[in-house]
Amino acid sequence: MKIALVIGSTVSTIKDEVIRGRKLLIVRNADTAGKPTGDPYIAVDTVSAGTGDLVMVTDGSSARYTNQTTNAPVDAVIVGVIDSLEMSGKVTYQSK
Repeated sequence: MKIALVIGSTVSTIKDEVIRGRKLLIVRNADTAGKPTGDPYIAVDTVSAGTGDLVMVTDGSSARYTNQTTNAPVDAVIVGVIDSLEMSGKVTYQSK
């Protein structure tokens, strides 16, 4: 899994029937302080995340193993919203 920051959303009226009705969010991988890194990409939301949330993303073939994305043509899926991150006894991120 990866840590990512939700930076926006996208709407696609024409898409594969299997992902119709799924919320598509724009995310960027993030460091343990919640600061975005890398290029943005689209992930299917399965947990009602929103812009500004720090989330857990699984990608590649593993993205097709959630109840909502089984056999779907997806490469990235949001599987959790992060409340806090702690590294070596120090909190590096705390949701607002």
